[in-house]
Amino acid sequence: MSINRRSFLKVTAASGGGLLLSLYSQPKASAQGRGRGGPFGGPEPDPHVYIKIAPDGTTTIMAKNPELGQGVKTMLPMLIAEELDVEWKNVKIEQADFDDTKYAGQFAGGSFATPSNWVPMRQAGAAGRALLIKAAAQNWNVPESELTTSAGKVLHKASNRAAGYGELADKAWALPVPDLRTLKFKDPKDYTIIGKPLMQRELPNIVTGKPIFAIDMTRPGMLFAVYQKCPVFGGKVVSANLDEIKKMPGVRNAWVVDRPEITEPVLPQDPGLENGIAIVADTWWQANTARKKLQVNWNEGPNADASQSSTAFAQKADELSKQKPQQTLRNDGDVEAALSSAAKVVEGAYSFPFISHAPLEPQNCTADYRDGKCEVWTNSQIPGSGRTLAAKALEVDEKNVTLHMVRGGGGFGRRLTNDYMVEAAYISKLAGAPVKLLWAREDDMAHDYYRPGGFQYLKAGLDNSGKIVAWRNHFVSYGDFDAQKGQVKFVTAAAMGATEFPQRFIPNYALHASVQRLGIRTGSLRAPGSNSFAFVIQSFIDELAHAAGKDPVEFRLALLNSAIPEPATGRGGRGGFGAPGLNADRMKGVVQLAAEKSGWGKSKSGKGRGMGFAFHFSHQGYFAEVADVSVESGNKVKVHKVWVAADVGSQIVNPSGAENIVQGAVVDGMSEMMGQEITLDRGRVVQANFDHFPMVRLVQAPPAIEVHFLKTDNPPTGLGEPALPPIVPAVANAIFAASGKRLRSLPIAKSGFSWA
Repeated sequence: MSINRRSFLKVTAASGGGLLLSLYSQPKASAQGRGRGGPFGGPEPDPHVYIKIAPDGTTTIMAKNPELGQGVKTMLPMLIAEELDVEWKNVKIEQADFDDTKYAGQFAGGSFATPSNWVPMRQAGAAGRALLIKAAAQNWNVPESELTTSAGKVLHKASNRAAGYGELADKAWALPVPDLRTLKFKDPKDYTIIGKPLMQRELPNIVTGKPIFAIDMTRPGMLFAVYQKCPVFGGKVVSANLDEIKKMPGVRNAWVVDRPEITEPVLPQDPGLENGIAIVADTWWQANTARKKLQVNWNEGPNADASQSSTAFAQKADELSKQKPQQTLRNDGDVEAALSSAAKVVEGAYSFPFISHAPLEPQNCTADYRDGKCEVWTNSQIPGSGRTLAAKALEVDEKNVTLHMVRGGGGFGRRLTNDYMVEAAYISKLAGAPVKLLWAREDDMAHDYYRPGGFQYLKAGLDNSGKIVAWRNHFVSYGDFDAQKGQVKFVTAAAMGATEFPQRFIPNYALHASVQRLGIRTGSLRAPGSNSFAFVIQSFIDELAHAAGKDPVEFRLALLNSAIPEPATGRGGRGGFGAPGLNADRMKGVVQLAAEKSGWGKSKSGKGRGMGFAFHFSHQGYFAEVADVSVESGNKVKVHKVWVAADVGSQIVNPSGAENIVQGAVVDGMSEMMGQEITLDRGRVVQANFDHFPMVRLVQAPPAIEVHFLKTDNPPTGLGEPALPPIVPAVANAIFAASGKRLRSLPIAKSGFSWA
């Protein structure tokens, strides 16, 4: 596999909290793209598999990565088309199947599509262009150096000859691929596609309701399936009224699925095939109606315990916060001495909840197993690991599982795990027919890989000038504690690394950790870790700025100016995928840009209206955001405008898509902060649908979200994830500026707030 077990560990570690970042560092590529097959190995980019040119010059480009709304199906072909030197209007895009013999790094996660494909996709286009030039040179018996290209043609100015790519393609594609290290990329000033705002190719189909999503998939003779699992994670079926269910209209069959030999995860975040009850019927309505008549006696297992309740978690966290930390993750200077001598000490206890991914398209998959082979139509973010799971469950070789990648209606990290894929494949084998498995919304909320909740108990000291001289954080999360080794092991995506800001910027800094047992699954949610840590860190920094009597922006700039050199063994702030840590100068750039564009400091806060500021560094992206907020009577909150300043390197590939994904991140973050929370009662998830897990409605969204990109001399990086974290503290800090009410717990609806 191009993403094998080891590579998957690296991907999920980086997107899920940075636990294994030390195992991986992105290989450097020269300006001409040295390196093999991208950062995860696999086949080098070959124009023969990415590009098809018809006789009339129409060019079809394969989009290799899963598309779940992030725009990658348009963005990656743009990179190829630019270096191939064709006109965008003549380009068609085709979604590639998963094929690790042809393509490297077919996954979606970690905002990694741009940095991992910036060189390889341009190599594919440049290599195709080189082949076309070579073919023309052979036809005309002229040196290749005399030839140029433009808009899908090879030109020989000396003889005034021109040949369309369609005339040359057959001959060109019979030639061997040139050494990728010899390729010359275009000068950015000559770009005609990269950097231009282009509409996503599938947008007209989306807005007109065309059936292009995985949930729309149909196959001849297809049955519909539902899968009932225990409400408590890890529970198993003892007995069920399957004889009655099988007699219901349209029901073809029903089974208890209990394969203990394949329930162990193949990969860290995947569940294997969980115990449950499968029902197949002629229509999904019939299958789901039958499921509602199920009478199941469950053995709920050890997670159906009073300790696995949200109230118990909060009580336990409070107890742990008052005890000696289980592990110290970082300890610079002498924090206790600095706190004792500080001119002013500020304390704050912050918390954030479990959150469900809740993509608008619930989990689904279509599978067709027959004669020892299986075809799968999936919206997985990491289809390769799903293939491994499906093959194991079906007891076939992986080469006998074919994956067709179909557009997904959102992922946000949920589809990094493939439980729905292995269920569909196995049910198809049981049914002896093609099967579409579709989860109900209630399934999706009750059996997610949740964003981990957590608690942070902060204490900081200021000197007489208002400078932060000490910072202590006792982070209470979830996981296992090895008392003998004195080490904590966090659940997936819960870890707060020892490199998190503001380490390196405060001389006396301590990060302590304690954990408690958790009986539910956790996973990566958009901007994992950062989506909750930014709220805590940037809100507490805001508290300190006000305690010091300083302007919040100037206070942050002063903090960024006080960087302490990292020891030789350190890595700096977490950038994702082993990237270099937070660069203070780059962060100052976006802080100043956001302040400038928002007119920070020119309007006074108070009397029901205020502005809030926050920044955060994650997934190699630098973002600063300002929110203009009013708080009306009854704690009704209105966000009037948001300004976003971002540094994601030297090039924005598709400005239209980039602006869209940043604006979506702002709205997504607002949804998370106001009312989204997953609570547990004896191991059972309480929330079941959007009525208790609300999203921001159109009338509640900011009328304007202004996005500014600060281009710097750094390799392009992603922005779907790093755009989200700052909006939560920016709005929270604006609420404080407007109302004087400091918010330390999410969602803020629990504190009596609601959107106006």
